[in-house]
Amino acid sequence: MAENDAEERKARRKRAVQGAGRVLARSGALLSLGERLSSLVEQAPAVYDLSSPVDSYGDGVMADLERRVAELLGKEDAAFFPTGTMAQQVALRCWAGRTGNNRVVLHPLSHPEMFESDAFEVVSGLRPVWATREPRQPTAEEIRKLPEPYGTLMLELPLREAGYLLPTWEELVEVTGAARERNAAVHFDGARLWESTTRLGHPLEEIAALADTVYVSFYKSLGGLSGAAVAGPRSLVEEMRIWRHRYGGKLAQQFPAALSAFVGLDQELPRLPEYVAHARLVAAAMAEGFRDAGLGWFKVWPEEPHTHQFQVWLPFPVEALETAVIRQAEENGVAIFQISWWEPGLPPGIAVTEVTVNAAGLEWTPDEVRAATRDFVGFLSR
Repeated sequence: MAENDAEERKARRKRAVQGAGRVLARSGALLSLGERLSSLVEQAPAVYDLSSPVDSYGDGVMADLERRVAELLGKEDAAFFPTGTMAQQVALRCWAGRTGNNRVVLHPLSHPEMFESDAFEVVSGLRPVWATREPRQPTAEEIRKLPEPYGTLMLELPLREAGYLLPTWEELVEVTGAARERNAAVHFDGARLWESTTRLGHPLEEIAALADTVYVSFYKSLGGLSGAAVAGPRSLVEEMRIWRHRYGGKLAQQFPAALSAFVGLDQELPRLPEYVAHARLVAAAMAEGFRDAGLGWFKVWPEEPHTHQFQVWLPFPVEALETAVIRQAEENGVAIFQISWWEPGLPPGIAVTEVTVNAAGLEWTPDEVRAATRDFVGFLSR
């Protein structure tokens, strides 16, 4: 019975958020199949010649997408992968072969450690090494002083689980330099690198130049259907294509994913700095709304978001927060917390969620965000 209640609440929440007229972000994942297909059919002719032949095992539109990514990141070549999990395992195992060292320095909050069912070790034979357990990017001194040799440094930019945190440009230069002092390769987990240029203050090509290989995602900030790419030296990318086949990633046709990636690169990528700037206004307005509502403790983290995404921490049970989300969406047509709340465990009694700002969020003024935040707290007390 409890399981059925939980499923019904989850379904009700989804309906309420989908039906809300005002949100801070709209995701293609919330569209119906028909809406998603119609959107791609409508947008694709503006970004690619649809009279071209259908791709076959990586040629055509797929090869063109790889060239586009390599150019954007200033690398010799790039390889498309159906998933980021596969992309990074292949890149890192190739580096392990070339360096002769399967140790990879990464953060315990990074994607391979948190969300890949130990595939990093079980499938690819890689050994994770943690430079720090702190919820922040590692420092150059921590990288420099690791006691054992390692083959690759992997930096997740931004570090999502810590609040989408980025280093400063100076810190990034120092950290990558420290890895090179140890004769290690540098790999960027850049699933959300596209929106990192504002905080780092440098274009994509200059950021990517600090790494030997860079992984990027097409479906996260760019809103594509799926897929990822790794850009780097041509010889290494050619080797990655062999391993992509071995991992089962050489698919017959992937043109829908490629076309949606082109749409994202043409339409969303230029707007990401605008989203980041507005996310900073939204975060500040939310904090003011919580203070206006009389909350004794809350955390909007980071206070000034590094990207167009950030965390909100509140001292309420998940059930109460989820009920408030549903009520605000159903009664007011507003959903400012679209991602489900969860309890991290420590500190006890605290729940956290993530906030994303994209085109839909640009319609909000700070005063409107502040008012909606106060209203949300009001729903918590009902």
